[in-house]
Amino acid sequence: MVKRKYTSLDIFAGAGGLSLGALQAGIDVSIAVEMDKFAAETYKYNHPNARVLCDNISNISTETLKKNSFFIIMGGPPCQGFSLSNTRSRNLDNPKNFLFKEFVRFVKDLQPKWFLFENVGGFPLFEKGLIRDEVKKSFEDLGYSVADSVLWASDYGVPQNRNRFFMVGNNQGINFEFPQPFDYKVTVEEALGDLPLLENGDMIERAAYRETLNQASHYAKQMRIGSENATQNYVSKNADYVIERYKYIPQGGNWRSIPNELMENYADKSRCHSGIYRRLCADKPSVVISNYRKSMLIHPFQNRGLSVREAARLQSFPDTFIFKGSLMHIQQQIGNAVPPLLAKAVFDKILSYEE
Repeated sequence: MVKRKYTSLDIFAGAGGLSLGALQAGIDVSIAVEMDKFAAETYKYNHPNARVLCDNISNISTETLKKNSFFIIMGGPPCQGFSLSNTRSRNLDNPKNFLFKEFVRFVKDLQPKWFLFENVGGFPLFEKGLIRDEVKKSFEDLGYSVADSVLWASDYGVPQNRNRFFMVGNNQGINFEFPQPFDYKVTVEEALGDLPLLENGDMIERAAYRETLNQASHYAKQMRIGSENATQNYVSKNADYVIERYKYIPQGGNWRSIPNELMENYADKSRCHSGIYRRLCADKPSVVISNYRKSMLIHPFQNRGLSVREAARLQSFPDTFIFKGSLMHIQQQIGNAVPPLLAKAVFDKILSYEE
């Protein structure tokens, strides 16, 4: 029996977290669209068999793509593009909504069997739910059966408490149900325990793992498939006074543990965000790492920020996945990405209806 081939189109692809999850589930990615040149470079490096269109999505004609037959179109338009110019008429005439309308255009013109629309966890709350309702209606008007939910990455094997909104639709009349949470959680220690000891400001391209493969956790073994060394051990260089502050913060603590005399450059310390200067707990999934450099998230045992590879591990990117661009651009790509293992769980569920 010949195995069926599933093809996909990833728009607003970023570094390729959704695509990696699709590939892990058994869905090939033939074309990706990403405007940011650094993210597009990362995508192309890690998905060499995909054709990457580095352009504004509004410039891309679907006519040039119609020779392809897509099983699924997926993507996550930036959430800044969502607002209703008139909540009473609930129309989408506001120019800020063009990114969402582009997603609808691709689905309308290319008629994939499935689509997967992804966004931030707070998406259903935008304008008291009117945005979510409008998006769903737009797909239903195209003949798609639509389901949506907010999923927590830590429920699906990702060592991070990150939530994302998913809307999944199909034109086969299938009543899609989202996957059930797994019966285990992956901790920060399980995710990072085998990675090398590093110092503030280290820029080490390759370093030996601290544990053998046999000693590593099940999760680390999964991340190390195909990799002989820990790659991209890049740590932002923080000032000495910042590192001094880190020393006072226990696991799970934040800036509140820092002595007042070390925070004199803050005019009003009480106005600091609770996510600033937070040290990760080794025995729990990580907090959200979307802005891990700006938030100055701290390694659970070492007085420094997270390395690129550590942040990638917490997002469930395997160690063979290489990010391109400057350190700042790499950190942004990781923080913006959909955790691949979360995406895989959703794609696995979609494919279960094809059996």
